[in-house]
Amino acid sequence: MVKFIETELEDLGREVDQMWTLVCNQMEQAQHAVLEMDRGAAQQIMVRERRVDAFELKIDSDVEDFIALYTPVAVDLRYVLSMLKINTDLERIGDYADGIARFVRDSDVDRLDPELVEKLQIKTMFSTVLDMFKELQEALREEDAGKATSVADKDDILDRLNRASTGVLTEYATAHKEAIPLCIGFGSVFRKLERTGDHLTNIAEEIVFYIDAKVIKHNEAQMAAKAKEAR
Repeated sequence: MVKFIETELEDLGREVDQMWTLVCNQMEQAQHAVLEMDRGAAQQIMVRERRVDAFELKIDSDVEDFIALYTPVAVDLRYVLSMLKINTDLERIGDYADGIARFVRDSDVDRLDPELVEKLQIKTMFSTVLDMFKELQEALREEDAGKATSVADKDDILDRLNRASTGVLTEYATAHKEAIPLCIGFGSVFRKLERTGDHLTNIAEEIVFYIDAKVIKHNEAQMAAKAKEAR
């Protein structure tokens, strides 16, 4: 029975890892779609979104079945609960990639102003998200709680770039009235990337919870940072 449970847990881990790779690829394609204003790539992202949704439903069902059949405790329970929550976060990130693709599809712009791209640091925004994605996947595979914690710190970069984008887009829209719809859409892209960082931080917290049985949500440092930001 113990060996069978181990096999079930390994299968669940592989499913989550496959979904992780799919969603990461969705975000990589979203980066390409935005930078090149590639509507074909955007359409592919939107089509693959159905696969992300199907993965989420399958993993949810597998977790529910495992808990009902085996009533896991201790590390096994932490593992399946973490996989369940990570699954939800990955699905939400897939939604953001889909939303970014829809921005590209609906835009009437064929080429971005290189100066605007430079000022917005959109490449840095995407590369930070993708780095967090890949490093957290490694942290889970290697069961490295320290790596997961250090990756979560990169979310501050996304917060800073998102805040800075508002001023850049406002200034650009003021000087280029015809670009107002583009700037509004770009603002939405930045918010989606910033929210992706929040979900990746959630995933980092779940990895730490599974490995070390520590709950790091709402710790004193985070609460102090949020209070400072609210002032």
